[in-house]
Amino acid sequence: MITLFSIFLIVFIAKIAWFAIKAAWGIGKFVLGIILFPLFLIALVAGGLIYIALPILIIAGIISLFTTRLA
Repeated sequence: MITLFSIFLIVFIAKIAWFAIKAAWGIGKFVLGIILFPLFLIALVAGGLIYIALPILIIAGIISLFTTRLA
């Protein structure tokens, strides 16, 4: 009985850990894509590096045109 309980407990902990990893990945993509990337581009422009920020913005725009979101 204890062995069965231990097996189910390990399976339960593994499922919870997998859910936590998926949630953290989703939150990380949101933070990087919505918050940090625009702040990075604004900092480049404010620092006088528009010749670096503009090509990054153009490349990101082209990539976003050709990728699809499944959500």
